[in-house]
Amino acid sequence: MLDLVFRARRVITPEGELPRCVGVRDGQIVAVEPLGTPMEAADVIDVDPEMVLLPGLVDTHVHVNDPGRTEWEGFESATRAAAAGGITTIIDMPLNSLPPTTDVPALELKRKTAQGKAHVDVGFWGGAVPGNAAELQGLHDAGVFGFKCVLLPSGVDEFPPLRPNELADVLPQLHGYGALLIVHAEDAGSIEHAPAPQGERYAGFLASRPRGAENLAVAQVIELARRTGARVHILHLSSSDALPMIASARRDGVAVTAETCPHYLTFTAEEIPDGATQFKCCPPIREADNRELLWRGLSDGVIDCVVSDHSPCTAELKRFDTGDFGAAWGGIAGLQLGLPAVWTAARARGVALTDVVRWMASRPAELVGLRHKGSIAPGYDADLCVLAPDETFTVDAENLRHRNPVSAYHGRTLAGVVHGIWLRGREVTGTEPHGMLLRRGVL
Repeated sequence: MLDLVFRARRVITPEGELPRCVGVRDGQIVAVEPLGTPMEAADVIDVDPEMVLLPGLVDTHVHVNDPGRTEWEGFESATRAAAAGGITTIIDMPLNSLPPTTDVPALELKRKTAQGKAHVDVGFWGGAVPGNAAELQGLHDAGVFGFKCVLLPSGVDEFPPLRPNELADVLPQLHGYGALLIVHAEDAGSIEHAPAPQGERYAGFLASRPRGAENLAVAQVIELARRTGARVHILHLSSSDALPMIASARRDGVAVTAETCPHYLTFTAEEIPDGATQFKCCPPIREADNRELLWRGLSDGVIDCVVSDHSPCTAELKRFDTGDFGAAWGGIAGLQLGLPAVWTAARARGVALTDVVRWMASRPAELVGLRHKGSIAPGYDADLCVLAPDETFTVDAENLRHRNPVSAYHGRTLAGVVHGIWLRGREVTGTEPHGMLLRRGVL
């Protein structure tokens, strides 16, 4: 006897989109059989023929900002927004919270803050900053999924950048115990010599974060990974120029992976109005031709996954009063909208939903070692999402589950409406949090 059975004409499985029955017991998928296979269960859900059963998405790049900047976002609001967007697992970034997750006491405080508030499962990244090399082994042993560093000022003083020599020292240490380093790759010197961003012109802000700064930093990270053998991951790739370098490094056996984000795949610099600081993020949204090359990088497998880089703030910090790109906080709040944004753009390019699921569920889970997440197959957690792929909606920032009603997607019509999600076989309603706090290597 099973606890739960889903019967659906359209199920995204590792073998493709197929009509299947999915059987769940004790929170795990125990059977995936052809539709019509007899299965007895306490509860049976017949999925509408126009809808698709997906694995719950895995978003490995989320700034929850809790504790310390909970007015920007918090575990309760962030995980509720994630669930509304079809995401059943998030990995929280170590910066923008106070204190940052750069030692074990900060990690334990973050876990204590999240306890009882998570509507989806939550894991944590550690941070690599100047002076905390002695803390990294302890964080690794405590179950963080890897370590984030930045190569230029992060926007918050308590999370400073690693200088090139510090990065070179950290990588062999992390390689010694198999830890992953995830890198905000923009070269500080290049940006220091670029024009300073100021005023309402988006073109001026774009010029302040040139592609060359990103390309140079990616090249530096690749060469250090080549020299040390360490695993590195390039965060929020926006410059398509870096794709040949990443592809070449992989052919040489360098352990480098890369992600991009829904906003880089959706928006273009040409369409951003002056003063529209809701579009400010770092690295920036670039030109239309660059966007299309990022899509090609995904299709070619050079870019591994698509994650939100959800980086919210209060409306005041976006400086809508002045529209000054130099003064506004840089970050896009997109946690709830990643799936419909990517799917809308993907289907316009003839890209299948199975590819979107690979980029947003199975591949991010593989990247961080979540072997029981991101797929509809026996032995995986019963983290499931019912999506109406052809249903459309127009984004209203006031109606999103994010804490602050600020969205670059406001007014945009997107396809793909989430009609329900289940976390380990239990429906997520947004009223009773039952998410778990995850540790690397612990099922």
